[in-house]
Amino acid sequence: MNFRSLQEIRRAVVSCERCPRLRSHCRQVARDKKREFLEWEYWGKPIPGFGDARARLLVVGLAPAAHGGNRTGRVFTGDSSGDWLYEALHRFGFASRPTSVSRDDGLELIDCYVAAAARCAPPENKPTLQEFANCRPYLEAEIRLLHRVQVVVVLGRLALENFLKANGNRDRTGPPPAPRFAHGAERALPDGRTLLCSFHPSRRNTNTGLLTRPMWHAIFRRTRGLIGSAPAQSRRSLSAATAVE
Repeated sequence: MNFRSLQEIRRAVVSCERCPRLRSHCRQVARDKKREFLEWEYWGKPIPGFGDARARLLVVGLAPAAHGGNRTGRVFTGDSSGDWLYEALHRFGFASRPTSVSRDDGLELIDCYVAAAARCAPPENKPTLQEFANCRPYLEAEIRLLHRVQVVVVLGRLALENFLKANGNRDRTGPPPAPRFAHGAERALPDGRTLLCSFHPSRRNTNTGLLTRPMWHAIFRRTRGLIGSAPAQSRRSLSAATAVE
């Protein structure tokens, strides 16, 4: 798919019908809803990437949540994983505010773009290999168009594997260009970008202590160190975060 802009990708993602199982599931969730969100009109469509077209940081997650992105229409929005992500992005100068509750809440990302390996909320949070493959052209195009990216943060092993395939770095005939997944693992990619691995901020990981706030913040502190100073409009929040820790 020869997309020429992020807006073209967005339109293609929102109208995508390549995975019947996922589309059926998302529509069913949008019809049935969750009791606490009965007043919401669920988005119920595939979720496009979100952020700054001139980003130097790319964050890649797994897939939208059934009552998060599938409800709100924005990646990592309306669920606990998003609470963790946008708090950290704001803390280190990559977001205008620490919360993301809806696609029209005024949040802006600064020098950062957030995407996912799969764009529809999957049953049991488990896209199939074919569903990942069906979504991959969108991530490939985003990687190509986000030409200023210097650091890529992948959230979880599956996000790592799918990013490497989309980036063209997983060669079946040779060794992988990145270490086995581990929280905090870091590697320079052949294209000069730096890859950082983090546990996904899912409830399963955060409630069990597999991922703690200090561990999570360390990923984005390292990211800020690799990228360098924050843009002027985000320095205030970054200074405040430094003072707290």
